[in-house]
Amino acid sequence: MKNINRRNFLKTTLATAAAVNVPFPSITQEISPSDEIRVAVIGFNGRGRDHISGFSNRQGVRLTALCDADSLVLEREVKKHQEKGLKLESFKDARKLLESKSIDAVSIATPNHWHALMAIWAIQAGKDVYVEKPISHNVWEGRKVVEAARKYQRIVQAGTQSRSSQAIKDAVAWVAAGNIGKIEVSRGLCYKPRASIGKTEGPQKVPDNIDYDLWSGPAPLVPSRRNSKQFGPVHYDWHWIWNYGNGDLGNQGIHQMDIARWFLGVNELSPRVFSVGGRLGYEDDGETPNTQMVYHGYEKAPLIFEVRGLPEKTGSKNMDKYKGGSVAVVVECEGGYVLVGSNYGSAVAFDKEGKQIQKWEGGVNHYQNFIEAVRSRKQSELNADIWEGHLSSALCHTGNISYRLGKAASPGQIKEQIKGDKNATETFERMAQHLAANDVDLEKSKATMGVPLLMDPKVEKFIGNSDADAMLTREYRKPFVVPERV
Repeated sequence: MKNINRRNFLKTTLATAAAVNVPFPSITQEISPSDEIRVAVIGFNGRGRDHISGFSNRQGVRLTALCDADSLVLEREVKKHQEKGLKLESFKDARKLLESKSIDAVSIATPNHWHALMAIWAIQAGKDVYVEKPISHNVWEGRKVVEAARKYQRIVQAGTQSRSSQAIKDAVAWVAAGNIGKIEVSRGLCYKPRASIGKTEGPQKVPDNIDYDLWSGPAPLVPSRRNSKQFGPVHYDWHWIWNYGNGDLGNQGIHQMDIARWFLGVNELSPRVFSVGGRLGYEDDGETPNTQMVYHGYEKAPLIFEVRGLPEKTGSKNMDKYKGGSVAVVVECEGGYVLVGSNYGSAVAFDKEGKQIQKWEGGVNHYQNFIEAVRSRKQSELNADIWEGHLSSALCHTGNISYRLGKAASPGQIKEQIKGDKNATETFERMAQHLAANDVDLEKSKATMGVPLLMDPKVEKFIGNSDADAMLTREYRKPFVVPERV
């Protein structure tokens, strides 16, 4: 054993772990406050470019490596930094990157289906981790990331940047202090334009520059059945395919879901959940709903989430408004309501008559917060610890499980199903009005009424529904398997 150096030992164990589904060894890399923190970014054809920018030119931090399964994307970004005089290691396979002893922290912005496994591998390889939202593709693997972070005592930050907003922090504390009365409903809103991605006639060829086996990773290795003019057969539109994405609920909506839960102050999954929605207004290769409501029945107050991808009406370029503005979260209370702006840098409280009574502004850099916690080695200093990221991501997943188990239903049938709750009924009626404004007749193009589900939040299992329980995880493709024991 004395003749095996650290690099070769890590290389061997990484390969073995991937092949036989055992955990990687923990390699302690404590960082002193005076040391430079060396960061690698994995996946940057979209959100990852912000990661690169966020960690570059930060005092005491050095970008040292980049990794992407698309060789053109990788070469483009490496060349850009080389022209600035920055020498970077480049990798196509993240397992190779994790062998490097020149990396202290890994920042992950791959497609959703890779987030959990990539984070676990990095944690087991002794790296601290910043992982994009949602931190998982399903509930079970999200819990495994948390277990790995705690077992190996790594600093792991979820990419829900709004947790670093001073404005929202102050607003949450103000509401919690009872300044506007009891919360009646905490509502998240994802009103974001999502046009059709088009309709293909069969399997689409993946460009040679993309290692599709690596890109697919834990997901089934199946031909691409999408090919929009803007993104082609692989990139971005994976958000709307269940194998890889979680719809807008887990894409943009996870931010608002997280804030809505933050205001409620609940730290477990909801005991009741159901969803209503559909992919309505066009027919394309997308699978996830472009219109959706999710009801989480917390004892304190319901958390209701709304997704709208169609405009305010047919032909319009504008999106719907709620409470007169473009907002991310509305916390409706006994004495008024609080609006969180879509830029997350402000929050405003109003009384019942709509008069402004309080306003908060200001934010903190989320990347900087991660770096500071890496230096201090204090998990408590993270604004978005992985546990918070897991819970909010899982709320998106359980909502989608209800939806995917549901059946097409008429508006009358849906109203009958939810008539016992005034907030759910009001939300559905506004959804129906919005769809009508987009020439969608719900009597002809029926929405899906999701299965009402009960959950034991302590063990994160559904009660009395084995089909729903089966969807808490997935079948992983070897060797890209999330381990049972991390």
